[in-house]
Amino acid sequence: MALTKKSYVSGVKLLDMKKLFSTRYTENGISFALLLLRLAMGGLIIPHGFNKLIKFMTVVKDFPDPFHVGSTASLALVIFAEFFCAVLLIAGLMTRLVVIPLIVTMAVALFMVHHSDIFGEGEHAALYLAGYLVLLFTGPGKVSMDRMLGNY
Repeated sequence: MALTKKSYVSGVKLLDMKKLFSTRYTENGISFALLLLRLAMGGLIIPHGFNKLIKFMTVVKDFPDPFHVGSTASLALVIFAEFFCAVLLIAGLMTRLVVIPLIVTMAVALFMVHHSDIFGEGEHAALYLAGYLVLLFTGPGKVSMDRMLGNY
């Protein structure tokens, strides 16, 4: 294939404009996007859960208790979701199951703790909630432990 001035600049192929504006998608593209979403949604929430875990005794004193089960139990459930479920989410192991505690945690944070302030204090919770809902409906994608174990 000959290099033409039209499709190459300094030996680097230019992105085909038709492809850029195409509405077509590939299964591999969707699986890659789901992998990126899992890595982002899991990786970005882990530090929140880990911080609560290592500072448990300090955090528990002021931690909200929206379901009246006690601050200790509420904090433990949030740590379970934000740390342990997030680790499984990154691996793509039991994906649909592990996003449920994350969805509940973000829904409580958004609607009860931040009083549905989607465009203010609850913005991060709303974004996490949206990402976790997408993963609940789509599943983990091809690049996951679920797929390797035949659970997808």
